[in-house]
Amino acid sequence: MRTDSLAPFLAALLLLTAPRVAAAAHSPGKAAQSVGGDEVPSDAQLERSHAVIGRITIRNENIFDLSNPKDDHRLFRLANRLHPVTRKHTIREQLLFHTGQPYSRHLLDESARILRANPYFYDASIRPVAYHDGKVDVLVVTRDVWTLNPGFDFSRSGGKSQTGFQIEDANILGTGTDVKLSHTNSVDRTESSIAVMSPHTLGTWFTTNIAYGSLSDGKMRQFIFDRPFYSLETRRAGGISINDSTEDDTLYDRGQEIDKFADHSRFYQIYGGFSHGLENGWTRRYSTGLTYDQHIFTPSNFWSGPALLPADRKFVYPWLRFDLVQDEFVKLRNHNQIDRTEDFDLGAYVTAQVGWADRSFGSSRNALPFMLAAGDGYALSPRDTLLVSSVFTGRVRRGTLENGVLDSSVRFYAEQSGYRDFPFRDGNWLFFATLTATAGRRLDLENQILLGGDNGLRGYPLRYQDGTSRALLSVEERYFSDWYPLRLFRVGAAVFFDMGRTWGRAPLAMPSRGMLEDAGFGLRLGNARTGLGNVIHVDLAFPFEGGGSIRHVQFLVQTEKEF
Repeated sequence: MRTDSLAPFLAALLLLTAPRVAAAAHSPGKAAQSVGGDEVPSDAQLERSHAVIGRITIRNENIFDLSNPKDDHRLFRLANRLHPVTRKHTIREQLLFHTGQPYSRHLLDESARILRANPYFYDASIRPVAYHDGKVDVLVVTRDVWTLNPGFDFSRSGGKSQTGFQIEDANILGTGTDVKLSHTNSVDRTESSIAVMSPHTLGTWFTTNIAYGSLSDGKMRQFIFDRPFYSLETRRAGGISINDSTEDDTLYDRGQEIDKFADHSRFYQIYGGFSHGLENGWTRRYSTGLTYDQHIFTPSNFWSGPALLPADRKFVYPWLRFDLVQDEFVKLRNHNQIDRTEDFDLGAYVTAQVGWADRSFGSSRNALPFMLAAGDGYALSPRDTLLVSSVFTGRVRRGTLENGVLDSSVRFYAEQSGYRDFPFRDGNWLFFATLTATAGRRLDLENQILLGGDNGLRGYPLRYQDGTSRALLSVEERYFSDWYPLRLFRVGAAVFFDMGRTWGRAPLAMPSRGMLEDAGFGLRLGNARTGLGNVIHVDLAFPFEGGGSIRHVQFLVQTEKEF
């Protein structure tokens, strides 16, 4: 859950007072029409006739649409001039098709999804616009948002605040490269860091991610060079990851620190994989790799109480992985975002990974690390959507499960008004419910299963309850308004109810307080002009239990990825 800043709100307000910027509205209906040639046949007809891709035109719109009188303001014009528009080659290198290739609606749709996943685009669409001589001309339309974030960060949840300052550009010079310098002061630590992430290194699909951080309780160094399975048609993947960090692990109960120790972790991994691409609506991926995972625990310099230290451990192991992914996406609107295109994956997926750590490889003990995951989505009706997922991780040692964690979730969306046919299902009101559950078995000491204001129980302090398992039910009535103040934010609201509890007796923790409940309401501000976090939450939450040990009202200000 992202709770990093109010910088999106502050950056947007700068548009009205200084030569800075945010982002604009784009109407899909304004895409260029055919400028010659025959009428464009249907996708099925084009594929049956073995048509090929002809000319590919890329039209990237700036933040503000100055052809719209409501956006044609001198400050917005200045913002467009100051903003480096995403370069066409940055867009082109993310397309899964090229001139001369057989026409495929699937490749157009998946390319649009890849573009929409970038934080520097508000929206993206791809469609055929002309057909002639067996060739299909294609138009790619994107719309930029403001990505420079020079600002002060503030967030508050669970009675605790986080502050900081950062300078970040998620699309420096229109290249898609993210550069960030930051200083944050959170409930856990103070951190100064620098990070550079290039998702298309030298015009390829290789991602380079380099980060360095100086922490009040240690350090962080990270290097990733990875070519992922970026699409359902990707045939090869591989990469290397290096992470070396030292920081304090803090154990919590009732929102208070109960133990603290230093954790020096080293994680190195190299892997490779292959796939035959999309076949009959399914993609199968096969991967293998080698992992080095070490943790060394020592007493913390910032802890005055008695410390219970976990045992040091090191696992070095080769592993095999299999992924089965179904291609079934739908485009929705006003579900997790406000007035934005949302790509919902309703396809089934299964992942299985298993390795073997042996003392002869350098491991501290023999073990079988594993990861199993599965999920699916269902369009129960034209208005109702259900998503289910589950992940099971752990290791088996001498026939016994260690550090086993089973996470499961169910998410349900029910549109209540404003139904509209293809391509979007819009609504002003939406009922949302989610049920999450976690069960642990023989957990490593530093691996807590917590419940509190930082993971969904909004009326209670951070990390309030500790146990060996937990469950949380949250229901919301969401309202998506047409209010567009200053043409910078889309406004929504929510009324919510949360109910959850923990079970089991975790080390050092007090017994569970049973079922905890809260209710509340709040505003949602969707960033229509910036890429600096998607939805700002401003909430008041009222706990039903807790007596005098917690506040009667919790005030939360957070920037999150979803409504």
